Amino acid sequence: MSRAAEPADHTSDVVIVGGGASGLSLAHQLAAAGRLDFTLVEAPDGPRRPPERTWCYWDQNTGGSQATGDEQDTGDLQEAVSASWSRLRIHPTDGRPVTVDPSPLRYRMLRSAEFERLVYSGLARSSGAHVLRATADTVRDTADGAEVRCTTPEGRALTLRARHVFDSRPRPLLPPARTELMQHFRGWFVRTDTDRFDPTVADLMDFRVPQPQHGLAFGYVLPLSPNQALVEYTEFSRTPLTTEAYDAALTRYSRDVLELGAHTVESAEQGVIPMTDGHFTRRVGRSVFRIGAAGGATRPATGYTFAAVQRQSRAIAAALRDGHARVPPPHGRRALAMDAVLLRALDTGRVDGPDFFTRLFRRVPTERLLRFLDGDTSVREEWTIGLRTPIGPMLRTAVEVPFLPRRARPAPRIGESHR
Repeated sequence: MSRAAEPADHTSDVVIVGGGASGLSLAHQLAAAGRLDFTLVEAPDGPRRPPERTWCYWDQNTGGSQATGDEQDTGDLQEAVSASWSRLRIHPTDGRPVTVDPSPLRYRMLRSAEFERLVYSGLARSSGAHVLRATADTVRDTADGAEVRCTTPEGRALTLRARHVFDSRPRPLLPPARTELMQHFRGWFVRTDTDRFDPTVADLMDFRVPQPQHGLAFGYVLPLSPNQALVEYTEFSRTPLTTEAYDAALTRYSRDVLELGAHTVESAEQGVIPMTDGHFTRRVGRSVFRIGAAGGATRPATGYTFAAVQRQSRAIAAALRDGHARVPPPHGRRALAMDAVLLRALDTGRVDGPDFFTRLFRRVPTERLLRFLDGDTSVREEWTIGLRTPIGPMLRTAVEVPFLPRRARPAPRIGESHR
C-alpha cells in the first residue's frame, strides 16, 4: 500500500522531486514496474503547489483496445482523459478554415486533477511507493548515491537518501541559447448561454487575432460540450503579458471572433513556457538527473511537452529495471536543429508565423505533420515537409544559426505547457 513517508530520515532506491507532469509520470511508471522502492516529494499545500492544469497530446485511436508499439507512450492514461477530438481546425488570418482529420491519431485532453487521481491509485497499490509532502531545499550527490534535504510543513528538516534522484523542479537559469521566445498563454473555461461549439472539432490555431511584432499569436479552442469549452489566447513572443492584457485579448477574441454571446467564465489557467534552442543538461551529478521541462522535454519550436515526458518516463523506468540509470534525450538532434532554425526565423520575422503553420496544415498530410511535431519522422519525410516551407528564408536562417552566440538568460516563472 502506498504510504506517506514518515517525518524521519528515509532511504530508498529512487527519489523523485516534484509532483508536476514529469514527476507524477515517472512515479506512475515506477509503481507499474513494482520492483523499486521510491519516494515522491511533492510541495505541501500553499503557494508552491500549482493550480489545476490542462495537458493535451495526440495518440493512436485504439478504440479501447490494447495499445501496441508507440501507442504505449500514452495508452495507459485513457481513464484520465477528459475529452478528445477526431478533427482539428486551423483558422488562417483570412478566416478560411482548414479542417483536417489526423486519423489514426486523436487529440486528447486531460486535467491534472484526473491525472493525479490516476497516479495516486497506482501508488496506493504499490508497496514500494512513498509520498512526502515537503519542500525540497537541496539536492546533491553523496559518496554512495544522492540526498535530498527537505523541510516538512511543520518546519522539520528531513534528509532523503537514494541511489538515484530525478529532479523535475524548474531551473533557476535557462541554458545559454541563440534564440529564445516564450510561449505564454491564458485560458478561460467558459459556459455559453446557447450552443456555440462543435464538440468534434478542436481549434488548434486560430490566427484571427492581432499579431505581435515578433513571433505569432493565436486562439485555441477545445470544446467540451456544445456550450462549454476551454478558450485560450497564446503568444509565441519575447515577453509575457499581464493578466489584464490576456483578459482583454480573450474578451476581444470571445466577442469579436468567436461571437460567443452571453457566457460565464468558470475558471482560468495561465502559464509561461520557454521556447529555446539552449542545450538542457540532463545529468547534473553522478546520481542526480533532471527530467521533464527542466531536462529539455519541451519541444523548442512548438512548446509540446506532455508526450515527450511520457516517453522519457517509460525509458527511465525501463533502464532502472535493468539496473542502471539514464535519462534519454527527449528529442532527437535533427528535430532540435530544425527547431533552432524555425525559432530564429520566427523571431527575426523572416517567416510569417500564421502563414507558415497554415501552409503546413494545408499541404502536409496531417498524421505525418503531427508525427513531425513529435519528432517521429524519417529524413525523407522531413525533406518533403521542408519543401512546403518558405525555402529561401529558411535556408538563409539555417546558414546563420551555427554562427550566432549563445547567451544565458534568467528563467521565467514557468507554467506547465498544455501540450
